[in-house]
Amino acid sequence: MTTSLGVIMRAEIEEVPTVFERIKTSAESMKAQIATLPLSTIDSVILVGRGTSDNAALYLKYLVETKIGIPCGLASPSVVSIYGTKLRYKNVLVIALSQSGQSPDLVGYCTAAREGGATVLAMTNDPESPMAKSAHCHLYLHAGPEKAVAATKSYSAELLVSRIFVATWSGERVDIDSIITQTKSNLAQSAQIEKIAQSFDYSGGLTTMGRGYSYANAHEAALKIQETVKIPVASFSSADYLHGPISSLHEQSRVLFLAPIGSSESSMASTVERIRLITSHIYWIGAGFSRDSDEQYLGGAVGLSEIDAVIADSALLQLLALFLAIAAGKNPDAPIGLAKVTKTI
Repeated sequence: MTTSLGVIMRAEIEEVPTVFERIKTSAESMKAQIATLPLSTIDSVILVGRGTSDNAALYLKYLVETKIGIPCGLASPSVVSIYGTKLRYKNVLVIALSQSGQSPDLVGYCTAAREGGATVLAMTNDPESPMAKSAHCHLYLHAGPEKAVAATKSYSAELLVSRIFVATWSGERVDIDSIITQTKSNLAQSAQIEKIAQSFDYSGGLTTMGRGYSYANAHEAALKIQETVKIPVASFSSADYLHGPISSLHEQSRVLFLAPIGSSESSMASTVERIRLITSHIYWIGAGFSRDSDEQYLGGAVGLSEIDAVIADSALLQLLALFLAIAAGKNPDAPIGLAKVTKTI
């Protein structure tokens, strides 16, 4: 397909391995910054973000809770911006994630948290942003200028920086080289994904699903497709889906599973079995589940842990959204009605 649509978004997706290389180069500096935080005193973590960054925060939430073993929740910034609550955050670590670091409600929440006794860490793509300056410690995403409205490389960068942060906290090592290698392999599947997108019929509805670490990518896949293709997409935990939403599924429904190598088969089997009885239109991102012959496979990292495969597989969901938008004649670089920086209050 020859088209000028999505040129910027595609270039930014293809830049993800380069972004990871820059993060790798800065990893030791990041670890030194992280070492300045009083992590041994932290009893709980609160994550702050909107949109794509909020989805990345879901991945970080699983990391904190599984690797550190302390409570980790998602903030409601309106508690401060609308209701003016005075926060009491002794022994709390607040982590704010944002591409731009500009949104007033997120910056206000960080400020209120710091005034309430919290330690504040920011992850942004702009070291000079208000959010970066409101934090005790800032970790730069190294994504470089991101011009397409739909965030891609900054989302993948948030995943990797989150991985480095929690690994530093827990004393683990991250094999960034293998993540980069598998991300490149995933990007090499672009022709296959483009072909699938050209015949993708979402008129019967589309649902994305994952569980555990892949839950973040399921939400991000839905958001990217909504932003660029301009259609409603539902996203669920594969466990939650059985508690009611499955009743809306019919034989023309399309389901996209995010299933990285690791625990996908054991954790998602009952949901997949139920869905296969209703619809045969099933698509997979990730190499962690046995697929039926008539189900479409978009690729997935191999040879990585589940935690790292999610990072590498993020490029695949971005390519799918890109090619679905192009197939629909829409420009994913600048979707109508959206701006690159959204400033909520």
